[in-house]
Amino acid sequence: MFRVRFHGRGGQGAKVASRVLGTAAFLEGYYAQDFPLYGAERRGAPIAAFTRISKEPILERGVISKPDIVIVMDETLLDDPLANLLSGLKEGSVVFINTTHSPAEAKDKYKVTAQVITLDLTKIGLDILGLPVLSTLAGGVASRIAGLKADSLRKAVEKETSEILTDKGLLAKNIEAALYCFRAIQPVEVKTTEAIQKGSPVIDVPFEPAAISSPTINTTGNTPLRKTGNWRVFKPVWNYEACTKCMTCVARCPDGCIAVNEDGFPYTDYDNCKGCMICAEECPVKAIEKVREVHA
Repeated sequence: MFRVRFHGRGGQGAKVASRVLGTAAFLEGYYAQDFPLYGAERRGAPIAAFTRISKEPILERGVISKPDIVIVMDETLLDDPLANLLSGLKEGSVVFINTTHSPAEAKDKYKVTAQVITLDLTKIGLDILGLPVLSTLAGGVASRIAGLKADSLRKAVEKETSEILTDKGLLAKNIEAALYCFRAIQPVEVKTTEAIQKGSPVIDVPFEPAAISSPTINTTGNTPLRKTGNWRVFKPVWNYEACTKCMTCVARCPDGCIAVNEDGFPYTDYDNCKGCMICAEECPVKAIEKVREVHA
């Protein structure tokens, strides 16, 4: 059995990627199980999704703590100790990272002990779809690593995206992007050493009053400590020669990340700017450029 864990941020499509993999496996005659796990349900927040595929009935339930394959859709999460992306890796596991780094560079940078595969999914999404959408692309990569067939992937992408897209042209582009990523990855051997669990133990959880099971939270809020700048794909860069100091960008920023320097020009707090690019859209003189963040 292959146990696959997807890590991404809300809005990147980790849930859809896990469904694409599960559906592709099901179409090839495997048993499949896929589901997401949300934390803070908002765009940009970390999310995990899980897929199990097996030739035998799947008796396991719950999150995958010891994955055979890990798909990292946003490499900035590798620097987040709370996300803990590489936990539970087994010998012979495979880690895919969406990055511009080479496998050797990523392996060294993030201290990964497993086999590493890399591909710039974000650039492929921008080139083919015109958007930094990663769902079907990550599903294509996972299908390749899991040893599934291209035709199964095509049918799975068509089925899953047709349920959420009405634009047939965009659906066709998703199929194209998924197959492109599928073919861009070389076949690899994923060594699985653990047998399928034959029983599913039931844990008896005793009743506890709300005062114990749901205690009052008295700690100080820590939002300022959670830098959200690594959520973005694009960042705003000012052209001060064109800027008229109208302050429209300051007023429109939904997170209050734009301040004014001593010369009266606006500037961004990049530690917390999420890259929504509303400032660039609202700037009347187009003095703000949309620049892609290449490395985490």
